[in-house]
Amino acid sequence: MRLDQPDSPHLTYCSSIHPGETWPEVRRNLSTYATAVKTALAPDRPFGLGLRLSAQAAASLSDPSALDEFRDFLRQHNFYVFTLNGFPYGEFSIGRVKERVYLPDWRDDARLAYSDQLASLLETLLPPNVEGSISTVPCAFRAHASGDADLDRMAGQLVRHAATLFRISVTSGKIISLALEPEPACCLETSTDAVEFFQRRLFGRAGLDHFSRLTGLDRQAGESALRRHLGVCLDACHAAIEFETASETVKAYRSAGIRINKVQISAGLTVTADPRHLDIRQALARFDDGVYLHQVVMQQPSGLRRYYVDLPDALAASSPPHHTAEEWRIHCHVPISQEHLGLFTSTQVYLRDLFAIYRRTPFTSHLEVETYTWHVLPEEYRGEDVVQSISRELQWAQTQLSP
Repeated sequence: MRLDQPDSPHLTYCSSIHPGETWPEVRRNLSTYATAVKTALAPDRPFGLGLRLSAQAAASLSDPSALDEFRDFLRQHNFYVFTLNGFPYGEFSIGRVKERVYLPDWRDDARLAYSDQLASLLETLLPPNVEGSISTVPCAFRAHASGDADLDRMAGQLVRHAATLFRISVTSGKIISLALEPEPACCLETSTDAVEFFQRRLFGRAGLDHFSRLTGLDRQAGESALRRHLGVCLDACHAAIEFETASETVKAYRSAGIRINKVQISAGLTVTADPRHLDIRQALARFDDGVYLHQVVMQQPSGLRRYYVDLPDALAASSPPHHTAEEWRIHCHVPISQEHLGLFTSTQVYLRDLFAIYRRTPFTSHLEVETYTWHVLPEEYRGEDVVQSISRELQWAQTQLSP
């Protein structure tokens, strides 16, 4: 939704909070939940949707009859679509998702084809004079791909996708950007990793020459277009658990001329209590849902231990009597409006700092609350129904955005 004025940012929530892999499931979730959220928060105003579409759902929605029906639904309820979550290609809500969420990664033609299809759908759905964004995996899971050959391959695929986005802008006048989303244990883990990758492999000589060959643009025009269509998704949970400050994150991207195409408003879990204590370990273990990967970064007296791939690994490594960490930060998207969660806290302070920066100098027009773990969180942190929870989080974000 637009917040107050026509030039205000778009604020929404990601539909990934509603389990559903097929288009009929996604469509039913929008009718059931998104309409209720809109009624609660913006009954008389347009409301932007942040859609998560699996490859299967995207293929089904591409059918002209399905697309026409969906556009009728959007008009009827005064919805519009401005951003897509193109991170999870396949199943995301049930079973063991874990590291499979990154597959296929940007080495694979299937990832490129999926992203191109999402761009085609967004081109059709975008209202006039509204830019679109698509968030995506941070190249690959680091254990799957990390050598120069893999990184060069992924950069080449990303440039090919950027050329598709450029052609869309030429034929339709609609601007769509891809937003790579740094995340722990991935090839792009921190803002520093992202800046290095963009400067060396995307905006360097090889990337610009490749883009010019695909588009026919000269070097100067090609660099401008490539920077417009390729940027980052700043996921606040991911940056916070890397012990980055909000000012460090934003400054890193601004200084490098990398667009922040989307912000995912999210919070992770912070642990300062000693996990050798049984009650702490038991409380932490309840966040190990068996579905999602919960990477852990530890602050130790000697500095950061960059990550444990998953929470059970961290718990096993810190079992009595071995423990030297002063603070754990855990990749588990917890409600953004709750700073205190029983024995633990959230990384909400990063969000508050990020919003303070944003109020002074807005750096993106796309803001999306992403608490996709709602259905697997311990019960005491989701005592209200999902519509109330989403509404409360969006209201908290609105409050933070107000001067």
